[in-house]
Formats: sequence, structure tokens, C-alpha cells
Amino acid sequence: MAISKLVLLTQDNEGPRALVAALSATLPCLTRLRSANKNKKEKCMSTRHEVPLPIVGLSGFDVGLTEEEQSVQQVMHRFAKDVMRPLGTEIDRMPAVQAYQQGSPFWQYHLEMQKLGFSPESMGELAPRDAARMEGIAIEEMAWGDAGLAVSSGAGGMPMAMARASGQQELIDLCEGKLGCWCATQPDRGSDGLILYPEERHPGSMGNKGNLQATFTDDEVIFNGQTSAWVSNGPVAQVALMDIVADYGNGFFDEDGSTFGCNVIVPLDLKGVSRGKPLEKLGKRSLPQGEIYFDNVRVPRRFAIATRDDYELKHAYAWAQAGTAMSHIATGVARAAFELALAYVHERRQGGALLASHQLTQHRLGGIGMKVEAIRAMARHVAEFTKCSPRPHPYFTASGKAFCCNELMAVVNESLQLFGGAGLSREYPVEKLFRDARAMQIEDGENNILQMHYGHLLSRLHREEGWGRA
Repeated sequence: MAISKLVLLTQDNEGPRALVAALSATLPCLTRLRSANKNKKEKCMSTRHEVPLPIVGLSGFDVGLTEEEQSVQQVMHRFAKDVMRPLGTEIDRMPAVQAYQQGSPFWQYHLEMQKLGFSPESMGELAPRDAARMEGIAIEEMAWGDAGLAVSSGAGGMPMAMARASGQQELIDLCEGKLGCWCATQPDRGSDGLILYPEERHPGSMGNKGNLQATFTDDEVIFNGQTSAWVSNGPVAQVALMDIVADYGNGFFDEDGSTFGCNVIVPLDLKGVSRGKPLEKLGKRSLPQGEIYFDNVRVPRRFAIATRDDYELKHAYAWAQAGTAMSHIATGVARAAFELALAYVHERRQGGALLASHQLTQHRLGGIGMKVEAIRAMARHVAEFTKCSPRPHPYFTASGKAFCCNELMAVVNESLQLFGGAGLSREYPVEKLFRDARAMQIEDGENNILQMHYGHLLSRLHREEGWGRA
């Protein structure tokens, strides 16, 4: 219509003003026509094939999951989403004195976990490499749901794991169906318990025997002292794996000044056992922690799993297993924080557009996304080495825990930052993840101490084995 009007105006000689008006009406039409023709030509001439998006799953850019692994992952993810997250959030907001009482959400979780039937023993028939991978997949999903509850399950199974490793049916029966704890930390003997070699101590110093000791007689083991407040499941556990110093009749120290140790299974309903109050703390509030006191507590000597001659090796095994689990837990928490941030920036508008549309936001998402993948890769690498190596070492496992938890803190911190002020509110779960991640910088070995141990291992390998020499 506009073109026809232009022709008529030109013929009728109506003057410049009318011509300008007609051109103004015509030019947009001509532009649209040209654009449409251009697009048609480009479509006809283009041979471009758009790169399809990659296939990703719950655990990111993962490939080659078997049907069994996918099945376990899906089951554990639903459990984490429907059971662990709601209960963990509920416990997080309760006073510690109420959170772990019978019938509380904490015990509801363990009841549902028993119904689920997942445990390390359920994977006992798998080859070591397959077991390492399956455990990583399952623990990641659990930690994605709630890190505190995941640790409660892991620590709760430590006595049973060591009882099974011992092959003693009496100890297996003693641990069956009971929530356990690992008594390895004391008020003034925390990181000291992680020293494996005398040269790591300050020159001229003796080992630290701590606040809780075992005394061995011909037929009994007697315990006296207290654990620290950081024993996971301490206020509620029914059986303990004692991982402490011991006197076998000639004192607590060997000729190098190092302490003798022991691993002993101890039921916690014995005379002389008492508990402190559950600890009020910053993060992982769904994990009960508190002191256990031992006043002349006696068990048969046959309850000992590791004694003077084999304690170091079995202690190293237990520590390596715990450190591996912590790496997987870091993966799950990091992924949870990243996913929350990813969803939020696709909802929040700022500067006239969704946050996700800004290149700076995309850069930040890329940074934390890369870290999540790196944490998972390191966790699985450490798990495979620990399960499959003919000579695994807890100091390498410690490097995995330190790396994964350090990077976890970076991921959660940046994820919260993407929320802005909203991230500081308890209305958003990223605030809880920040507190949980902060606790993991110290839990199960303070990260700088663990990194130092790994550096010591690297130095010894170079000096004694020639490793790293050209």
C-alpha cells in the first residue's frame, strides 16, 4: 500500500513534504522485504550445522556410567532430594539438645537409610576399581542432599568396617544394626594423631599421648579419659572404634618417642561411659558431635583389632577410608551450591536483563563449574588409588581431602556471592551450604596440616625412592 501511494504522489506532483511522508512510510516496508529475502537466500545457501549441546547427567560431564551405576545414582539422588534435604534443613534449625533425641528428624533419617539398604557391605562383591567408583557416585549424591547426615552415616559405619576387616564374627555381631563413632580426637591431641613419622614432630619432642588412653592387661583393655567434642555421632553412638594411644606394659612410648596405639571395638552401654551435651556449632548441624567420657571402662582384649605391632598400618587404612569419603562429600556439596547459583542467576534480573545474560556472570559460572568438575575428578582419583594400589598411603588421601575441601570453599563462596544479599538470608539454602563447607576445612584433618603431610610424603619419595629425579 505504501509503495502504491508513493507512485501516485510522484505522478500527482504533490510536492516535497508529501513525498517525504510517503518515503517514511515506505522505507520500513522495503527494509523488511529485503531482510526477508536475505534470510531466505541465506537459508538456501547455508551449509552450517549447529554444534549440539553435550549430554550431561547428575554428575556433570560424566561418561560411561554403567546401567548399575546409573541406577544407584538415580536411587540415591531421589533419596537425597526427598529425605535428606528436608530432614537436614529441619535439623539445622533445631537446638542441638533437641535435634538428636529419639524420634527426631535425625533418627528418622537413619531409619529411612536402613530401609534403603545402602552400605559399603552391599558393594563387597565388586572389584576394587568398580567399588571405588560406585561409592563415589553414591556418596556424592548423599552429600548433595545433606553433608552432615552423609558424614553421620560414614562415621556410623566405621566400627563395622573395621570389624569386617578383622574377620572376627563376634565383633561383627557386636556392631550389627548399631550406629557407630570413631574416637580418634581429643581436646589436646587433634592433628598430633595424624603424624605417622617421628621426623614430622618438632626436633627433640615426644609424641602426644593425649587425654584418652588404653591400658592392656593379659585379658582386658581398660580405658580412661575423654574424647574431644568433635567426635561425629559421639552423643548418640552405640558402639565406638577406639583409635588412641596404648600402654602394653612398658609405657606409652617407643625408643623414638612415638606413641604406641590401638584400635578396639567398644560398646558404649558399658559401666563407666558417659556423654557430654551435643555441640552447638556453625555448620553441619545435622551431624551430632560431642564428648565421650571413659572411667575405668573394661572390654575383653579380644575386642582389639589392632595392637602394638600392626596399629600403624590399620590406623592408616582407617584414616585413608575416611579421607576418601570426605573428598566425595566435598564434591556433592560443591555441586549443590553450584546448581543453586545456576538456577538463581536464571531468575534474578539486574541491569535490564537476567543475571545469566551478563558476560561477567557467565565467566563466574564457568569458573565455579570448572572447579566442581576438578573436585569430582580428584575425589575419584584418590578413591581409585586408595582402593586399588598395592601400597596406598593416607598422606595421598589427605591431599585429596585438602584439595577438594579448599576448592569446595571457593565454589560455595562464589555461589553465595552470586546471590548477593539474598545469599546471606536463611531463606536460601546456599547460606547453610556455606556454613557446612566452612566446617569441612577443619573436619577430619585441618587442610593445611594435611597438605603439609602430603609435602612430607613427596619429599620422602624423592629422597628414599628417587622419585621425581631426571
